[in-house]
Amino acid sequence: MIKLTDIVVKFGEFEALHNINVHVKEGEFFTFLGPSGCGKTTTLRTITGFIEPVSGKVEMQGRDITRVPIEKRNIGIVFQSYALFPTMTVHDNIAFGLKIKKLKKDEIEQKVKTIARKVDLTDEQLAKAVSQLSGGQQQRVAIARALVTEPAIICMDEPLSNLDAKLRVQLRNELKKMQREFGITTIYVTHDQEEALTLSDRIAVFNKGYIEQIGTPNEVYNFSKTEFVANFIGDINRLEGEAVKGLHLDKNRHHFIRLERIRVNRPKDEGEYQTKGVIESREYYGLYIKYYIRIGDQSVKVIEKNDGINIYDVGETVTVGIHPQDVMSYDA
Repeated sequence: MIKLTDIVVKFGEFEALHNINVHVKEGEFFTFLGPSGCGKTTTLRTITGFIEPVSGKVEMQGRDITRVPIEKRNIGIVFQSYALFPTMTVHDNIAFGLKIKKLKKDEIEQKVKTIARKVDLTDEQLAKAVSQLSGGQQQRVAIARALVTEPAIICMDEPLSNLDAKLRVQLRNELKKMQREFGITTIYVTHDQEEALTLSDRIAVFNKGYIEQIGTPNEVYNFSKTEFVANFIGDINRLEGEAVKGLHLDKNRHHFIRLERIRVNRPKDEGEYQTKGVIESREYYGLYIKYYIRIGDQSVKVIEKNDGINIYDVGETVTVGIHPQDVMSYDA
C-alpha cells in the first residue's frame, strides 16, 4: 500500500532520517512511535509530500509518488492542531476539500451528511462555528474533513495530544472503531506508548532518525529488539547484582524484565530462579498493585493483580521468582 525505501531526509547538514524502510499494508493501522525529535513526524510529512527526501523512494499502491505534489497524492491528513477554519461552520470545514475538487452542491451535501453521521456529528453541530465546539468534537470534524474526500490513506499527527486524559482514552477507542468501519489504511504518529499499543496493528519505533524495530504491539513489548525499545515501551526493570548471578546471566550484557513477569509468593517452577525480597513500598491502582521489592543490592518493580486478599505490607518478606526465558538481554 505505502512503501518507503531507503528514505534519507536532510535539513541543511543535519540528517534527520537515515535510510528509513517501511511497508504499510492495505487496511492496516500503522503507528510511528518515539520521543520528540526522533523522526516520526518527518517520515509522515515525507509520505504526505510536505518534505521531499534527498534520496529514497515513496510508493503508494505500486506507484512512485516521491515527487508527486501533495494535492495529487489522495492522502487525508489530520494535524495535531486540527488546522480547522475557526470562523467557518463545521459543515463548511468538512466540505472544504470537496469544493476544491469542484463537486456539485447536492453531491457535497450528501457526502458531508454521510460522513458527519459516521463520526457522530449532529445536524445542529454542522451548523455551528468550529470555535463553538469542544476539543473532542473538533477532533471529529478534523477526521471527517480528512475522510470525506475518500482518500486511499489517512495520516494522523498526534491527533489526541491536545485533549485531556479521559477524553483521549475515549476518543482513542472511537478512532480504532472508525478505522475498522472505514477499513482505511491509517498511519498514526504518537509519542504515547499506551496509545500505540492499544490502537496499532503494527508499530515502528523511532530513535534519532532510525527505526529500531517494526512489529505488532506484542512483539515490540514482549520481544523488544533493542535496549532502547525495551526501555521506551512500557515500564521495565534492569536486573543487576544478585539477580544476574542467580539467573546465570552474562554480566557483560544488560538484562531487563517486565514488571508483570516477576512472580511473588508462588510455588517454584522448574528452571525458575527464586530469592527472598522485602517490600519497600507499594502503589495501589485498584485493578493491580505495584510493589517495590528489595532483592540483594537492587530494588525491582512488580505488578500483582489485586485480588483484595493477598496484599503485602511494607517490610514484609516475600519470595520473588524469575523465569530465565522472561529476561530480555542486550549487548552493553
